[in-house]
Amino acid sequence: MIDQEVLSVSTENEQLREQLLRAQRLSSVGTLASSVAHEFNNILTTLINYAKLGMRPDCSDASKQQAFEKILKGSHRAAAIISSMLGFARNGATHREMTDLVALIEEVLLLTEKDLSKHQIKIEKRFQGRPAAPIIRGQIEQILLNLFINARQAMSSGGRLTIDVRENKKTQMAEIAICDTGVGIPPEQLRLIFEPFYTTKRPDDQGHGGSGLGLSVCRQIIEQHHGRIRVESVVGKGSKFTVKLPLEAPTEPSV
Repeated sequence: MIDQEVLSVSTENEQLREQLLRAQRLSSVGTLASSVAHEFNNILTTLINYAKLGMRPDCSDASKQQAFEKILKGSHRAAAIISSMLGFARNGATHREMTDLVALIEEVLLLTEKDLSKHQIKIEKRFQGRPAAPIIRGQIEQILLNLFINARQAMSSGGRLTIDVRENKKTQMAEIAICDTGVGIPPEQLRLIFEPFYTTKRPDDQGHGGSGLGLSVCRQIIEQHHGRIRVESVVGKGSKFTVKLPLEAPTEPSV
């Protein structure tokens, strides 16, 4: 009877954890919705203008070809953005697969680059090789999106977001470092930021602040991947979050 009760509680906890992950994922997508909609409007404007150009009676064959190429390029970009957003929002896969981490970061940047640009944040990419790791793709996407959004929110007056990726052969870990030039985190708050419901974000003009769940969820996901996350920060200079993920899947204990 006790074993059944323990199993029931464990199952309920797992279901609650999955609901929390889905809610956090959708919250992250919602944060970017305005910027993504604005970019779609820009893409549609470009497509319409080039379509009008190609339909003009006096349009030369060379100009028509250029218009078709621009329309095709814009259409591909729109399809890539919507595919990334829908895939991220719906991704509930729980199996691990070897994943190119640089390619994964580029996909998340596709969703965030317009939002970062709107807030005058420059992106610097330092990719040393293309490490691959056995991960649950949607969950690591969620971590990256959370960290990018957090970095942007820490740089309210603009700044630089640096993404460093490398393979540490000595530790057999892939390392992703995300650095911002934002306000930084005071030492007394630094040790608390991964605790559930703790947030350093102040409410905005609409009264919206942080839920305090983003970094807590990040830590849970990374620990389930047998990885680590650490943070360094200097007030007034910025913060650096480093995510470390094993390059090989953990060996299951023999029964």
